[in-house]
Amino acid sequence: MNSSGDVFCKQVGIELPIICGAMYPCSNPELVAAASEAGGIGIIQPLSLVYVNKLEFRKGLQLIRSLTKNPIGMNAIVEKSHKKYNEAMQNWIDIALEEGVRFFVTSLGNPGWVVRKAEQVGGIVYHDVTEAKFAQKAMQEGVHGLIAVNNRAGGHAGKQSSQQLIHDLAPMGVPVIAAGGVGTAAEFVEMMRAGYAGVQMGTRFIATTECKAHEDYKKAIVNAAASDIVLTDKISGIPVSVILNDYVRAVGTKSSPLVKMLLKHHKFKHWVRQLYSLKSVWKLKRDERRGGGYGVYWQAGKSVDGIHEILPTAAVMQSFREAYKQH
Repeated sequence: MNSSGDVFCKQVGIELPIICGAMYPCSNPELVAAASEAGGIGIIQPLSLVYVNKLEFRKGLQLIRSLTKNPIGMNAIVEKSHKKYNEAMQNWIDIALEEGVRFFVTSLGNPGWVVRKAEQVGGIVYHDVTEAKFAQKAMQEGVHGLIAVNNRAGGHAGKQSSQQLIHDLAPMGVPVIAAGGVGTAAEFVEMMRAGYAGVQMGTRFIATTECKAHEDYKKAIVNAAASDIVLTDKISGIPVSVILNDYVRAVGTKSSPLVKMLLKHHKFKHWVRQLYSLKSVWKLKRDERRGGGYGVYWQAGKSVDGIHEILPTAAVMQSFREAYKQH
């Protein structure tokens, strides 16, 4: 077995070095709990919990804890944004710590303040990175591990391959988790043999029975190939990996020159991203009962190549468990 995989499992208190990544809007409580119950660790996405699943944050955590006693984690997007959002994130982290969450995945900004809060109660913080320069900054803030987001990931994908990332990040001396391009047990083993301490998956977990995403979304993942995954910056202002469908073809994948200019401004960029976020929430509420009709973005990564059926989370994890034991 991969010794760094053992390190990660011991750090977090889990059986298998597999993270069910935080996904907006797909991280519903039942999916998060199912991933943890099956031996990995499910990650809470606060905006999904509060705005999509319409749960008060503490009650949402308590619901998940009622479904599994195994460790769960939380995603914290720590980029400085709207004041109310920053205050909400700090409050959510405080509540999560009070409710016993001890694993945090930070994204986009400076993770230092999360590290300091978590360490007071023995917590662990891993930071999402897409290249070495961001990893070095996170290491300076004391993170305990890195999540290497590669160019096959869904959502906000990186630009580098998994091979390049492990080459650059392994010397930093902390466990590195592969995020992107893993949908099968064979791909999981490949990442572990390459030196990763574990994997983070998103797309594979959308195509499960516990995920509350629309069945049309799940079927789109099952039917898609890696060549169907394209990048669009029209969701959040930052390139996002989505399945190419009729809607994406119709609206295109590039923001206007004005929006691109505003996204480069040190103040305006936060307002533009906030506007994108509000638009996304509004659109989700409008379309939440729609399936695969016009007007739908389906985020997914290139791991769709290996996903051919919708399965219970436990079945997905069992195939990975068997592969991990043999590897």
